Amino acid sequence: MKRGHDRARPARDTALRRVAREARPFLRARTAAILRLSGWSLLEFAQTFLGGYGVARALDDGFLAGRPATGLLWLAVAAVAVLPSVFAARGVFGRLADLVEPLRDGLVRRAVARALSGALGRSGDVSTRSLSQVTHQSEIARDGWAGLVLTLRSFVFTAAGAVTGLLALSPALLLIVLPPLVLGSALFLGTLPPMAARQRAYLAADEAYAAHAGELAASVRDIAAAGTAERTVAGSRALAETQLAASRSLARWSAVRVVALAVCGRFPPLLLLLGAPWLLRNGLTPGGLVGALTYLTQALAPAVQALMTMLGTAGGRLVVVLDRFTDAPPPPADEPAREASPPPAQGPARHTPVAELHEVTFAYGPRAHPVLDRLSLTVGAGEHLAVVGPSGSGKSTLAAVLAGTERPTGGAVRWRGRPARPADATSVRVLLPQHAYVFTGTLRDNLRYLRPDARDREIAAMADAVGLDALLSRLGSLDAAVEPDRLSQGERQLVALGRAYLAAPPLLILDEATSRLDPAAETRAELAFAALPGALVVVAHRLGSARRADRTLVMDGPRTQCGTPGELLRTSALYRDLCGLWEPGEEHAIRSTPPPSPV
Repeated sequence: MKRGHDRARPARDTALRRVAREARPFLRARTAAILRLSGWSLLEFAQTFLGGYGVARALDDGFLAGRPATGLLWLAVAAVAVLPSVFAARGVFGRLADLVEPLRDGLVRRAVARALSGALGRSGDVSTRSLSQVTHQSEIARDGWAGLVLTLRSFVFTAAGAVTGLLALSPALLLIVLPPLVLGSALFLGTLPPMAARQRAYLAADEAYAAHAGELAASVRDIAAAGTAERTVAGSRALAETQLAASRSLARWSAVRVVALAVCGRFPPLLLLLGAPWLLRNGLTPGGLVGALTYLTQALAPAVQALMTMLGTAGGRLVVVLDRFTDAPPPPADEPAREASPPPAQGPARHTPVAELHEVTFAYGPRAHPVLDRLSLTVGAGEHLAVVGPSGSGKSTLAAVLAGTERPTGGAVRWRGRPARPADATSVRVLLPQHAYVFTGTLRDNLRYLRPDARDREIAAMADAVGLDALLSRLGSLDAAVEPDRLSQGERQLVALGRAYLAAPPLLILDEATSRLDPAAETRAELAFAALPGALVVVAHRLGSARRADRTLVMDGPRTQCGTPGELLRTSALYRDLCGLWEPGEEHAIRSTPPPSPV
């Protein structure tokens, strides 16, 4: 659906008109700079006029009349006319900066102001769009505007000099030259609207890909933890293919532009040669014919070709980019309207909700059976929740949805009373998967990965609480080098647990993050996390984790039951079965044994 401000615009309010409305006050405020630029450009007019006229006079009044000295003098005049235009380049570029730099500065200010004003009311897509505008798109506008000003200025004064010279030689020359120029220009102008539309589609695809890449950069570990790499790659491929299709569509229109350039640049000299007998019979001198060819091949044709090339590439891109800056951002109230109302509180009343699921449904495809089916759950601050169930019952999916790495297909996920947003993830929760992430570096750097300002005494207290002291003693110091391949799986998990303990997030989710530890080490780590003020959710690897929790969520696919261990022993047949199969010390029994009976 189009945004409301788009619907309010008239149907004929094109991108060019919107940009023109914004451009008029900008150009009026810089009239003096435009006049100074035009003053320096008059030298280019003189150079063009004298270039063709000097050649004509050198032939007619000099060499063909038997006066070579006169001919050489006129050629010298044409050659000397080039020198002032060379000195004028410095003045032209100085005045160009007065027009170009204010445009870029204004666009950057507009993008930053829009991002700041909308930061509190919208999600991360606004910030990624603004980032693209501040960096990539503002530079496109700056370079495109500079090229357009230079090319348009050169065309205007070169064309004026060439037309004035053709009139001075013979007005009949315009009858030969103007028709192909008008025809080619009309054909070229007809390609501008569709090319602008394709350019806009390309920039929209570029913004979408930039937003997607920004989300990926902040969520690589979460994607690996949730096992959604294939879906992420598929999404990236679809966005890349959309961008490629837009660029190919834009390129196809370049063939029409080549035809228009040929009509404007190649046909006038050809028609001039074909019409030479008629022109000579009607008063055109041989020198005038050569001078006219000089105007067409050395001045007018290159100027027209440069202008069309600029308008067809940088010009169309410039209009589209500037139109992106004229668009108003989406209203901040749109996104919250899609969220469901907050769920009723569950669990002990003393807990302040840290994470809430309200009627959450999740399925891995439009026709797949739901893994989660209208699940409502509240996890309070300081609460310890264990999640148990047979393999494939949806425990890791629940952890991913609760952590925000998977979006539910229905319902709402809330963190601390607000809709879960990717931008808030690093400040709200930490998700530790079974396969711990450890990088090459010092032990100190690995432990302070989520909290760079952690002090040594805090790290020492953490090592004592979590059970990392043995590894610290083996390595020798916090500054000892850590090579992941030389650590056992259990040691890697201890490093990841220590990192999460130092971060002390409001919500910590352990998705079998202690599966490689022995029961005593697992108990020590879980008790340490339970003593923190944040909420702890443990996808249980052993039944002891469930027995230590305040509440336990039993999952059997979309069917769930939640309660204390004592309540579940009375009400859940699956939990009773798990208690019979899943004794302390049996680390993997539940992974390979299906439940004897459904709930």
